[in-house]
Amino acid sequence: MASKARRAGKVVRIAGTEFRPGTRGQVDVPIADLSTHVPVTMPIHVINGRRDGPRLFISAAIHGDEINGVEIIRRVMKLNALDRLRGSLVAAPIVNVPGFLNLSRYLPDRRDLNRAFPGSARGSLAARIGRRFLDEVVADSTHGIDLHTAAVHRDNYPQIRVNLDDPEARRLALAFRVPVVLNAGFREGSLRAAAFELGVPVIVYEAGEALRFDEAAIRAGVKGVMRAMRSIGMLPARRPPRRSREPMVFRSSRWVRAPSSGVLRTDKPVGVPVKAGEILAIVSDPLGEAETEVAMPADGVVIGRTNLPLVYEGDALFNIALTEGTQIDARALDGFDPVEEYESGSTAGLAESELQIV
Repeated sequence: MASKARRAGKVVRIAGTEFRPGTRGQVDVPIADLSTHVPVTMPIHVINGRRDGPRLFISAAIHGDEINGVEIIRRVMKLNALDRLRGSLVAAPIVNVPGFLNLSRYLPDRRDLNRAFPGSARGSLAARIGRRFLDEVVADSTHGIDLHTAAVHRDNYPQIRVNLDDPEARRLALAFRVPVVLNAGFREGSLRAAAFELGVPVIVYEAGEALRFDEAAIRAGVKGVMRAMRSIGMLPARRPPRRSREPMVFRSSRWVRAPSSGVLRTDKPVGVPVKAGEILAIVSDPLGEAETEVAMPADGVVIGRTNLPLVYEGDALFNIALTEGTQIDARALDGFDPVEEYESGSTAGLAESELQIV
């Protein structure tokens, strides 16, 4: 009897609502009222497995205009594979609800929610939301995955940002199996930093552009979440496909900035390796009489870039993962095809529960 009790799942409690083992449901966590006295709540979805195991939270739209993660969570929660879940999955598809409604990265007071953790119950709106989310969702979790995109008018190559010195976070990051894993320090006020102080390892998935669905980034995210869950024992393990490649792990990155103001011309997409001295772009005046080359300062891989052709001197143009001490495998970049890996052929008309996840 004692061994069965140890294997049984635990009750999950969020905002006064209980989810018993073997159940799933939703709770709306109160945030604040609008000025019209309409209440605003944060939707939290819970799947609590019958058997004990880790408690993973997945969050998205901490920046309200970063919507790829919202779709990733929607697809994950509809997968039949979760019927065999060990432990519990707590999903917060829209953390920054006011920003999401306003198509804005920020809260109505222009504060960045991802600089407001751990927050305060008596602070600003950002601080109150941060505190509530930390207390209700993060504090009792064992692991976390925070889903992001690039900022508006920028694009990010699918990548994981993680504290590589944390063995458990590193395990999640490598299991996610997108081509780039970047060692990233903690930013003061970020969810990842606040979770670390609570002993909860969190990885950040960055891919795509704000206010746009990027199908490749979404599919890679769905696959990555499922792989991460398998790596910590929440789902039965599977052998990786024969052609899968290990991610490239980078220790640092830097932005290449515009040397002058003008019109930017470039043919460098995200995900390409570049060499020191290679010309990344040209900045010119509108008539093309004055042109300035933008040269690569060191060997690396383009993991982010601006999509705006009009730039000012000092604007961030390309985010480069620096390859010093890293063995670049161009095949890992060229062979990355999240659409092909997710499902061969068109998925039109198919429910997400019918798609194959490995």
